[in-house]
Amino acid sequence: MLIRDANISDFDEITKIYNYYIENTVITFEEDLVSKDEMIERFEKIKNTKLPWIVAQVEGKIVGYAYAHFWHDRSAYRFTVEPSVYLNHQFTGKGAGKILYKQLIEQLKDLGIKNLLSLITVPNEASIGLHKKFGFEKVGHLPDVGFKFEKWLCVEFWQLKI
Repeated sequence: MLIRDANISDFDEITKIYNYYIENTVITFEEDLVSKDEMIERFEKIKNTKLPWIVAQVEGKIVGYAYAHFWHDRSAYRFTVEPSVYLNHQFTGKGAGKILYKQLIEQLKDLGIKNLLSLITVPNEASIGLHKKFGFEKVGHLPDVGFKFEKWLCVEFWQLKI
């Protein structure tokens, strides 16, 4: 598995990966599919802030990606980011998420980031397990704040101080 910085040519696969989660899961609260161009705009916005967006590649195929964006725009939040990891659903449970998250955290640490705040739709034992492996701690629970697939959804905040 190769972990590298994402580039524009990766966004056919990145868009397919993300749209799978929009259509089939509550992991993201987005409900409308996104275009490749919209995903590239998001990528460019993050890259302009100097934060990482990386991909995992197996035999030339993108099997997952990870990135972080600043928690809020106010300057006092400049050391706090929200990380995200998405995998091709056929590659879940094979270690790619752990490898991507480890690399993302290392890059964020090198940039002077001090806090990672993950927002997890619950229940989601796989994501909670991944976050616990890296030392994240649950710091909040927000009941019934999302509505997707005709049901109310809760989210939890998980924090890692690096």
